[in-house]
This record gives sequence, C-alpha cells and structure tokens, in this order.
Amino acid sequence: MERLTNIIEAVLFASGKSVAISDIAEKLGVTTGEVKRSLNELKERYGEEGGIQLLMFNNKAQLGSNPVYKEGVSAVLNPIREKELTRTILECAAIIAYKQPVTKTEIELLRGLNSDYAVHALLELNLIYPCGRKDAVGKPILYATTDEFLKRFKLSSLEDLPDYDTLMAAIARPEEDKDSYLYARDEYSESAEGQPAKEEKEEQAAQLKEKEEEKDGGYEIPDFLRGLDDTDIVKIG
Repeated sequence: MERLTNIIEAVLFASGKSVAISDIAEKLGVTTGEVKRSLNELKERYGEEGGIQLLMFNNKAQLGSNPVYKEGVSAVLNPIREKELTRTILECAAIIAYKQPVTKTEIELLRGLNSDYAVHALLELNLIYPCGRKDAVGKPILYATTDEFLKRFKLSSLEDLPDYDTLMAAIARPEEDKDSYLYARDEYSESAEGQPAKEEKEEQAAQLKEKEEEKDGGYEIPDFLRGLDDTDIVKIG
C-alpha cells in the first residue's frame, strides 16, 4: 500500500493539475477503493501544517500549496494582489450554481440587475464556463460551474452546496467577516503596486451602471443588496 501511495503522490506532483481517481485506478490496475485509501494516507502524511495539501473534489485529486503560507510563496515568486469581488459577483455565482445550466438573461431576471460584468469576471476566474446553448430564440449561451468553483468554495461536489437561503445569508455578511473563506481569493499579478487594475476599473463602471439603473427604477434590487456603495466591496477569498 505504501508503494501505491508513493506512486500516486508522484503522479499528482508530476501532473500539476487535478487527476480523476478513476483514471488513476484504471492505469495502475487497482481499485478505486485502494486509490482512495492511498489518498487518505497522503492527506494524513501532509497534515494541516504541511506546505503541501491534498485537495479532493468531484472524484478528482490534486496537490496544492497550503494557503497558510501564501505570504512566503508570494515573497519568492510573484507579487500577489488580492482580487476584490463584490457581493453582486458572489450572488451571480450562487445563482449559476443552483440553477445551472442557466443563461445570462435568466440570471438577470432573478437578480433584477444587469450581470454582464459579473459573468465576465466569473469566466475570467474560471469559476464558470459556457456549457452549450439553450434551444430558444437567439440560442443564448448556457453557463455552469467548473471544478475550480468546487475547489474555490471547498466543496467535494455540488451536492455539498448549503441551503440556498443559508448561502445567500453568508454572501450578505458584513464587511468585518471578510476573513471568511467566501471572501478570499489570491491571484498573481504583474501590475504595478497602487495602479488600478483593468478589471477593477471595469467593476467600478459596472457598479455605477447598476446604481443608475436602480435610480431610474429600471430594476428591483434584492433586499440584501440595497444600500451598497463602493465601500461595500468585500474580499472573497
């Protein structure tokens, strides 16, 4: 068993990305149960304090760095900029997770707001992807969540999603709860320190557009989003 565990460790390290448990079992000529037992051994081997962690999601496994040591990693590699996302973007992610596959128009009908920027941001972060087109007028694009979405929100599968109302309540938490895992996202960036990033400018423009739409009475704003201003941006992470 120890040899199998070491082989699987080497496979995951060499891959650098997620590998399906079924593929490991098939190629190594073992059962999925044996693979899972080896993965559990790896998880215990690394522990919570180790620099490497074993991630398991959607019947896949992957090696990743421990976020506890992100400051040390950033000091050696590249400057890390925490990407700021609004509750609006989180709300769109939640709607897609529960309603997928879903079109942008359907998202906007549920939110009562334009969602162009939010969908664009989620695509850039690889949290959602175009999964086809709806059999309707115009053949609108359908969106669904990715494996990255599961990793980002620490879910093994979509079945682990919390109750919809509970998730929305978590999204609406006040800014002092920004250390919650919902609000942390580290991304590598080459932009100069203090210089507004392109996506931050786009988000500010999108927020301004939403405020104008609310003022004009064109849309109905969900209760927990009423009163948000530029200071209500929360770090998702």
